[in-house]
Amino acid sequence: MVLLSLMVGGTFGLPAQTPVECEPEFLEKEYRPRPTDLILSRADYQNRLYGFWLGQCIANWTGLVTEMDKVGNVGEVRTGAFYTRADWGQPDQPSIWAEGVPSDLSPTIDFVFRGEDEVWGADDDTDIEYMYQRLLARHDTSFLTPAMIREGWLRHIRHEEENYLWVSNQRALDLMLEGMLPPATGNPANNEHYAMIDAQLTTEIFGFFAPGRPALARRMAYLPIRTVARGNAAHISEFYVTMYSLAAALPSSIPVRERVQAVATAARTILPDTSYAARMYDFVREQYTSGVPWEAARDSIYERYQVRQEDGYEITSQNLYCNGCFAAGINFAASLVSLFYGEGDLKETIKIGTLAGWDSDNPTATWGGLLGFMLGRNGVEEAFGRRFSDRFNIHRTRQNFEGDGIDTFDRMAAEGVRIIDRVVVEEMGGGVDCEEGRWYIPRPE
Repeated sequence: MVLLSLMVGGTFGLPAQTPVECEPEFLEKEYRPRPTDLILSRADYQNRLYGFWLGQCIANWTGLVTEMDKVGNVGEVRTGAFYTRADWGQPDQPSIWAEGVPSDLSPTIDFVFRGEDEVWGADDDTDIEYMYQRLLARHDTSFLTPAMIREGWLRHIRHEEENYLWVSNQRALDLMLEGMLPPATGNPANNEHYAMIDAQLTTEIFGFFAPGRPALARRMAYLPIRTVARGNAAHISEFYVTMYSLAAALPSSIPVRERVQAVATAARTILPDTSYAARMYDFVREQYTSGVPWEAARDSIYERYQVRQEDGYEITSQNLYCNGCFAAGINFAASLVSLFYGEGDLKETIKIGTLAGWDSDNPTATWGGLLGFMLGRNGVEEAFGRRFSDRFNIHRTRQNFEGDGIDTFDRMAAEGVRIIDRVVVEEMGGGVDCEEGRWYIPRPE
């Protein structure tokens, strides 16, 4: 109730940057605002979407330095003691597949940046989200169909290695090549990797397309999530979508730490209480509120879930490679460590996520994107005290996009605004004031 009350009425955000022009069809739509409407600035939202892409790229590439360096000591793959805060700035250790060679991104565990004259590369934490946004824009729709998703995957994802797909995503592509459509491609009967992390990386952005309306955001993301996931992996993905949607509606006057806590608490309600995802959330939250250091919380997660297999989390008994280090569950628990202990501080959240272990670029990218959105472009740059590149090379990992794959965060953010125009009018029954640059979003019944 507190969260909903914060979302009603008022214009949130700072003065806008370059406004995004309205499509003619929305100029003709008339809407009579209501006193309870959520009012958002389109141009401020564009700045926040820029911050999302920038924050996600910084966090993604920083987390890649330690990706799969530390996955525990159960099974054949043993990686020794987990990292601690003392390892920040120290030499990187090899990942489980690096044959003894540390990361080539950075000799030490540190932030990875791209300067104003450089270009950010796409990775699996950003590229399918980019593809889904382009598909929504290309088809002038708020809901992707099975055929749209399959066509997009087959057009924009290389069919052979190196195609930057793994586990569930790779299996879904193979099934699409055989003619299968989503959501069958994520059905456990067809895709044995349905419990892996993949949907968590590719669908959070749908939350931003339905600001303040998480139920709608989850409906928009329903099919993309189930293209590759079921069960707890799908619940976890919807948790992230819900957080993004709620965060999009909270005013910037509320401290970031309080916003993070509010949306996480609200998103917990969509996790089934009987799921291991819900129990993981409750356990990590309890560890955080108890005051133990984040390293101790992370070690407790490892012992509880990968050693003792509690709360219904039974990945270890499946004898998977690297003890299921790609699994949705253990990486969700690790992501909550960096979320809670980072306390809304972008740099601290990325540091903890990078050091926490397992598939460390994924949680960092998720929270780097969320906090980057909350801060906006200017806030991200202020946090690091520098300017960054605004160019993005989607063709590093994907193919067949315009402009030889070189895009800009400005254009990507503007495209997101136009998608939301359609969602506000056609799905929310709200209004777009093109002259004043505002969205009027009705409060859900």
